[in-house]
Amino acid sequence: MFYRENGQFKTSYSADQQILPIAQDRWAMLVLLFVAFVVVPSMASDYMFRAILIPFLIFSLAAVGVNILVGYCGQISLGSGAFMAVGAYAAYNFFVRVDGIPLLLALVLGGLCAMVFGMAFGLPSLRVKGLYLAVATLAAQFFSDWMFLRIQWFTNYSSSGSVSVNNLQVFGLSIESPLAKYLFCLAILAVIALLAKNLVRGAVGREWMAIRDMDVAAAVIGIRPMFAKLSAFAVSSFIVGVAGALWAFIYLGAWEPAAFSVDQSFKLLFMVIIGGMGSIMGSFFGAAFIVVLPIALNQILRTLAEATGIEISTAVASHAELMVFGGLIVWFLIVEPHGLAKLWAVAKQKLRLWPFPH
Repeated sequence: MFYRENGQFKTSYSADQQILPIAQDRWAMLVLLFVAFVVVPSMASDYMFRAILIPFLIFSLAAVGVNILVGYCGQISLGSGAFMAVGAYAAYNFFVRVDGIPLLLALVLGGLCAMVFGMAFGLPSLRVKGLYLAVATLAAQFFSDWMFLRIQWFTNYSSSGSVSVNNLQVFGLSIESPLAKYLFCLAILAVIALLAKNLVRGAVGREWMAIRDMDVAAAVIGIRPMFAKLSAFAVSSFIVGVAGALWAFIYLGAWEPAAFSVDQSFKLLFMVIIGGMGSIMGSFFGAAFIVVLPIALNQILRTLAEATGIEISTAVASHAELMVFGGLIVWFLIVEPHGLAKLWAVAKQKLRLWPFPH
């Protein structure tokens, strides 16, 4: 009754091709942006910013990048953690070695370095695919771990291998407080998510999806597999590299190579699987699921322990989180392989017909 496009006529091709063609969707997006930029900063605590909101925003950005490669182009990658590490350390080296370099420029240059690194390890996609490609990209993870551990130039010859940044500013404004960090990450996420959404809706995005669905048929109709696959690796690695730089600069502040281990690669892949492959919105759903679930499980276990009087150790709680998390991933793969984004699309479709039978 409330979610229908009756009477909303499209009088031009551009109006029909809008990202949000239904007026209700546009209003809902404006409300969501208002809540994110105005309401949340005025109500959230510092703990909420540090523990939930900032990690959610950065993981959402990284998941968008992984979704472009895995969901839209169909190229399985287990090297996302390596691309995050390259973006973080490249941005760090630009930031500390070039006097007066703006923070935004350092982040962009870090993303560009990650893009070159991703394209180099994306070359095997021209010959292999599936699990063989996953193993090839996994090599990027092990190579980056070795590189940032053994080559001290990348860590500015730090004796401990740990590096840190401080006095972060954007246009003369300090972003040291949790609120400033949240708004900074939110602004970057909004811009890149909008660009990614337009990209996947355009000619390049259609080439990616054609390669994903059937690469041989795509080549027959004139799509260049080399350009499509390498461009997907380039765009994905750039976004993941920027996310890695934000993770290091904004969330961690001080980090070492272990912060970008293979666990990060698997975590990002799980976000795409749970949220929905081939969906920008699904990247946000998956990131929210991954960030909120451990905190919610921890609170539930603590409540059960207090109610039953049974003492639950930290080790038991962490193992319980992993078991529940793994079970939910298996459940999603079996029951709804298209992820939370598919459930959201089905709910919207049902809402368009409600209250009539369907």
